[in-house]
Amino acid sequence: MNRAELEVARLLDFYGIPWQYEPRSFVLEEDEDGRVREAARPDFYLPEQDLYLELTTMKQSLVTRKNRKIRKLRERYPDVRIKLFYKRDFERLVQKYGFDLG
Repeated sequence: MNRAELEVARLLDFYGIPWQYEPRSFVLEEDEDGRVREAARPDFYLPEQDLYLELTTMKQSLVTRKNRKIRKLRERYPDVRIKLFYKRDFERLVQKYGFDLG
């Protein structure tokens, strides 16, 4: 887990929200032989909410690629609920709940 993921895990634990870390990969694209060319593995799964969380606290230049993957996941798996947390969302949570990122 990276630092941001650890902070989200702490927040979930604080509120007693059960979670799993990267429990599943979703195939987004396969070649003609059925080999996986692209997949997505969301950071967290919240079983009680049946919701996947993906954190995007990286550089803005890489966010576009992450958005594209999430869009593909939603198209290919319309029944899967996923929430993409951007850097600003994460920073608001950290500020609101006073978590130490140091």
